[in-house]
Amino acid sequence: MTSSSLVATPGALTLAREVLQIEAQAVAALSDRIDAEFARAVDLLLACQGRVVVSGVGKSGHIARKIAATLASTGTPSLFMHAAEAAHGDLGMITRGDVMLALSYSGEGDELLTMLPIAKRLGTPLIAITGNSSSALAKLADVHIDVRVEKEACPLNLAPTSSTTAMLAMGDALAIACLDARGFGPEDFARAHPGGALGRKLLTYVRDVMRTDGRIPIVDDGASVMDALREITRKQIGVTAVVDQRGDLAGIFTDGDLRRLLERVGDVRGVNVADVMTREPLTISPDLLAAEAAQTMEARRKNVLLAVNQAGELVGVLSMPDLLAAKVI
Repeated sequence: MTSSSLVATPGALTLAREVLQIEAQAVAALSDRIDAEFARAVDLLLACQGRVVVSGVGKSGHIARKIAATLASTGTPSLFMHAAEAAHGDLGMITRGDVMLALSYSGEGDELLTMLPIAKRLGTPLIAITGNSSSALAKLADVHIDVRVEKEACPLNLAPTSSTTAMLAMGDALAIACLDARGFGPEDFARAHPGGALGRKLLTYVRDVMRTDGRIPIVDDGASVMDALREITRKQIGVTAVVDQRGDLAGIFTDGDLRRLLERVGDVRGVNVADVMTREPLTISPDLLAAEAAQTMEARRKNVLLAVNQAGELVGVLSMPDLLAAKVI
């Protein structure tokens, strides 16, 4: 039988569901093991003056790498060290002040056990995550977290499946417990993820996106509707701000206002913009997060908002296309 002739059978779908159920049960069982040992592990991580060195080998090594990344992105400086490479120079990554987090389901992996005496000599505290509380690694650890599972989701009970899922979930629990204790908030997360969508939303302000200076559509309150129309056409944003003789914001005139005016009077050539503008328009601060401005625009059904400073001076104009171009929304 060739691989191209293979298709998923009803039995395969049933087995896939069983895999998810077994792994979900394995993770759920961990909640009963959030105890004093877990609290001690969190205390060690919070007290770490250096970095958390997360290590493992094989499938546990893959999980260790992900846990190290999660810790680092949530306020706990960390790095991954492959246990197999540690004996060939990578032990130099460990410095005084670090904490070591070692993952091995059996707790008997030679690679991890070989490196522990060096770490102990440096006085590095050791947190072990294993599925065997009687293992050599568990006994050597300052803190042991038990992630044993009843069985692997693999029907042969051989491939690491439930056990690695349990390790990953426990690592997430440690990272989030530390995040909460540190008061790590959305802006801290955004600083660690400046290239992501959340980073853009939390680090971008109205002042970073708004149109300023000569790009602001603006006419004075002595201008005609035709003057306002020409300014709207030049700046291609669908509105123009209207200012008084002192330069203070007096109102806003939009292309929607123009359409409604045409329906009422037909000929607008002799109409002064101050007589038909919207007074006291909705404004925002340039120091507002751009994501918050977007929420306001969506809630109030506005495509454009005028930005004014604390003195009430017009300093910019923000449009929905500008927010889209900045990938804020």
